[in-house]
Formats: sequence, C-alpha cells, structure tokens
Amino acid sequence: MMTEISLNILDVAQNSVRAEASLIEISVDIDSAADRLAVKIKDNGCGMTEEQVRSVTDPFFTTRTTRKIGLGIPFFKQSAELTGGSFSIRSELGKGTETEAVYVLSSIDRMPLGNMTQTIHSLVTMNTHIDFLYTYSADGRSFTLDTREFREILGSGDFDAPEVSAFIKDYLAENHAEVSKLAE
Repeated sequence: MMTEISLNILDVAQNSVRAEASLIEISVDIDSAADRLAVKIKDNGCGMTEEQVRSVTDPFFTTRTTRKIGLGIPFFKQSAELTGGSFSIRSELGKGTETEAVYVLSSIDRMPLGNMTQTIHSLVTMNTHIDFLYTYSADGRSFTLDTREFREILGSGDFDAPEVSAFIKDYLAENHAEVSKLAE
C-alpha cells in the first residue's frame, strides 16, 4: 500500500498520461466540518470499456503489457474505504475517466495527504505536453493552478525549463501554505 494519498494521486494521474489525455484535472477538497477529504482525478484520455471499469479495482487486472498486476487503483480504493469513506470510477471509451476517493478525515486509518506540491510539480514538469488543472481547497479557501493559463502567458509549455519549473514549485508551495493557514 502507498504511504501517502499524494502517491496514489501520482499513480492514477500517470494512468491518465498513459491513456493519452491532453487534460488532467485533479482536485483535493478538505472539509473539516464534514470530516472528509475528497480527491477527484478526471481526464479526457482514451477511457475504458464497461468491462474494464468493472475489473479495474481487481489487483490482478491491468491494461499494461509490461506487468500482469495493477495495484494503483485497488490501493486507492482500499485506502479510502479503510477510513469509512468511498471510491468510485466512471469511464467512457473515447471520452475519458473520472475517479473519486473520499476519506473520513478524522479516521485513524487515513494516511497523510503527503506532499501535493511535489506531486503536482512533478506531473506538470515531466509531462509538458499535457495540461493540468489542479484545485486545492481547505475549509472554504482554495487556489487553482491551470497550465493552460501558464502556456498563454509563456507562449509555450516549457514547464521543465529551470526558471519556469522553480516558479511553478514556488507557486504551489506558497498557495498550499496560504490556503492551509487560512483554513486553520
């Protein structure tokens, strides 16, 4: 099992990359009053058949040809359900996939969120051909990183250029800290 929710997010987002998505939307929503942490990952990739959707939570099912097991989705599902939360996945062939994991925030079985700054930074800078829409919300406060806006400002998608990469990392870190501080 993965030790942080952010690692599950990274794994599922990499599935979206392999599904040839051009846009991957990731949202993390923390609501202390409702005692929940919800994670949604949506892409416009190749999607899955109904049979694949039914099988995807089985650890002995994978669409990858390099190995015979796929543990990312089953671990994501199990980690949410162990807290008393829920997991869902919807997909349409040719249109994309959406996963949602809802955790009971106060559960002793909920793993830490982890380093979302590093997770999102890695996804953006290592997949410069893909757009990401990331929203982080905590108790009514939020911020969004939209690489389409960055592309417009930069005139390119050179997110892996050192100065652009550093800006993205700082932007994420500062905004995560501000939203979390205001939500306390």
